[in-house]
Amino acid sequence: MDYRNFNEDFSLKGKTAIVTGAASGIGFEIARMYARKGANVVSFDLSEPAELPAYMEQCGAGYMAYAGNITETEAIEACVAQTVERFGSLDILVNCAGIGVVEGVLEHDEALWDKTLGINLTGTVRFMKAAAKVMKENGGGKIINMGSQAGVVALEGHLTYGCAKAAVIYATKQFAMEMAQYNINVNAISPTIILTPMGEENWNNERGEEFKKKIPAHRFGYPEEVAACAVFLASDAASLINGANLVIDGGFTIC
Repeated sequence: MDYRNFNEDFSLKGKTAIVTGAASGIGFEIARMYARKGANVVSFDLSEPAELPAYMEQCGAGYMAYAGNITETEAIEACVAQTVERFGSLDILVNCAGIGVVEGVLEHDEALWDKTLGINLTGTVRFMKAAAKVMKENGGGKIINMGSQAGVVALEGHLTYGCAKAAVIYATKQFAMEMAQYNINVNAISPTIILTPMGEENWNNERGEEFKKKIPAHRFGYPEEVAACAVFLASDAASLINGANLVIDGGFTIC
């Protein structure tokens, strides 16, 4: 392969991608943007995204929905197997499924800890493992994990969420180191607060205005901005980027 001869339009034509957490928010926008870039898309979430089937048809993209729980290994392996059976390959995995609840260190709840790490960390690692096995046999692929600025710096009330995301960033590096020999690139994206419907609900208020003052760009992000980064990392143009954590935070973590 001539790594200097890549598509400058960041096309994903002919690629097949699984996007977890595709029913809403960042995962939803990544699925849509991947379709516009020509990829076959498999959405993995607890339920099928209501708007995606018609949108995928409009884009002319191959599409499959898998309703499953990311904490169940059987569901992960079945989704990967059905993806390969349907489209013949698995080229891209984007781990977006996750939950986050604000809690102080003295209010730490063990049940919430177990649930958050089960979804945000364990599910992500298991999906990486299942996808990497297929990609190794197929000659390569791209894995993109959703980290967070909370996994890079400490944020008030983010004990459980921050620990999970910091571990995701580490797991990304570990997989990247061991899978590079098989032409598998593994990277993470760590956004600031993103104005998904949930982000709007939680941060479109006085607290959000105060937080924005700490960001050099003085604003939060949009799902489309994260999706654009996910397109780049999934494209052939990013073939030398491996084990990176692309922080999208308007400069928050440089302060």
